[in-house]
Amino acid sequence: MRRRRIIARLIGIQRVLVKYGLDDVIKQTHLFRPLRFLFYLFPRRRTSSAPLGERIRLALEELGPIFVKFGQVISTRRDLLPREIADELAKLQDEVPPFPGEIAVAILNEAYGKPVDEVFERFDIEPFAAASIAQVHTAQLPNGAEVIVKLLRPGVQDLIERDLEVLRMFAGLADRYWEHGKRLRPLELVDEYEHTIIDELDLMREAANTAQLKRNFAGSDMLYVPDIYWDFCRPEVLVQERIYGIPISDMDALREAGTNIQVLAENGVEIFFTQVFRHNFFHADMHPGNIFVIATDPEKPKYAAVDFGIIGTLSPSDQRYLAENFLAFFDRDYHRIAKLHLDSGWVPEGTRIDQLETAVRTVCEPIFNKPLAEISFAQVLMRLFRVAQRFNVEIQPQMILLHKTLFNIEGLGRELYPQLDLWKTAHPVLKKWMSDRLGPAAMLDDLRENLPQLRDAMRELPAAIRYLADRAESGSSDRAQQTAEIRKIRGELKSLHRQRMWLTAAVVFVSAAAVVFTILAVH
Repeated sequence: MRRRRIIARLIGIQRVLVKYGLDDVIKQTHLFRPLRFLFYLFPRRRTSSAPLGERIRLALEELGPIFVKFGQVISTRRDLLPREIADELAKLQDEVPPFPGEIAVAILNEAYGKPVDEVFERFDIEPFAAASIAQVHTAQLPNGAEVIVKLLRPGVQDLIERDLEVLRMFAGLADRYWEHGKRLRPLELVDEYEHTIIDELDLMREAANTAQLKRNFAGSDMLYVPDIYWDFCRPEVLVQERIYGIPISDMDALREAGTNIQVLAENGVEIFFTQVFRHNFFHADMHPGNIFVIATDPEKPKYAAVDFGIIGTLSPSDQRYLAENFLAFFDRDYHRIAKLHLDSGWVPEGTRIDQLETAVRTVCEPIFNKPLAEISFAQVLMRLFRVAQRFNVEIQPQMILLHKTLFNIEGLGRELYPQLDLWKTAHPVLKKWMSDRLGPAAMLDDLRENLPQLRDAMRELPAAIRYLADRAESGSSDRAQQTAEIRKIRGELKSLHRQRMWLTAAVVFVSAAAVVFTILAVH
């Protein structure tokens, strides 16, 4: 049954690609060679003569939520796409076709167990916005508060589960036929993406994420997070404060309001690094459709963010490892970068540190002393991918969300203020974080936090010493067993070190962008 469902979906994808004249991407890509038979078994003719950008957008919309999410990520990279393509993909942010308002009313009636007009003072049946997973309506609560009501699309979970099966099949093909498949671990990437997108289907989780971010930025003059109305929230329904602001992508409106664009852009970078390092809780779906600007004071513009279905976190070791690498980048300390990666298990044993240092310098040196307009982070990542290939790096799926967010940050930065130096703006934030984490006060805090565990460990230490002494006297610990145990411990330590890897996960998005580039090249 599962195999038949996958084949049926593949046929559906094939038909959509042919319908919009995009099937050449399959025919000319080596990875998809096992699937080419579909185009001979089910030949069809192109039925759309629309411009290429519109055809790509329509195909992504028709293929469903997972493909729409991909288009949303790519749409922020106007530096990498022709303008007409980027303009069309940008419509994926808030112009996905809505489902009828009558269905929304039926969903609400079932969720609340009573008619919608008994829950809200006013419910606007016409959709306010529609996205790939959910749809938004405006409403008014009995207390007069203006709110937005977010509803999951009917049947969206079944659609996502079906497409995840297809992605697993593609990942299996990559693992089997692609020369870099074993190293990039595509099956793990699909598992990570599944965890992320399934989380989006629980709107109570999103409400909790929103409340946490609001606490994190309470009193902030840079970011506003809307209130949640918990009494009206359900797993399939989210009700939150309505935000009135200028869409971040509407540059004409921002200029008309007299917004200080440079301050806005620099604040955006600071907000991101504050979320990642100070709060360890970052908004990982920062495409333009989710970000607005409150320009009441044009010289001190304030961001307003929505849609917190995807949130990223890092372990303390990931945070520190990432910060140390960033600071080494800022200081152009390429030897330090190479040593950090060798110490962490980022590259295989036996790698020469001078060779890795030279490779990293070649990739990173063009970044510095240039405004963002003159460099492309995506191009740097592509070159890092080549370094990764050379040194047989294994990709780490757990860092995808962070790099997806960085990917979006650069796109927004270019749109807002091309002269922004992202690295220079972020440097002070990271310096302060490292000082706070490694200073005397932080050491005392860590000691106080870990004192109970340390006390318990000290109590157990004498018994552990006696156990080792008894084993030594009895001779029960033979050399072979010791060797096996040592190898096991080394393997576990190596695995733990590799958890801190971060850089090469970004190649997932560069690889994804390559799909679009293939389409463009064909046409």
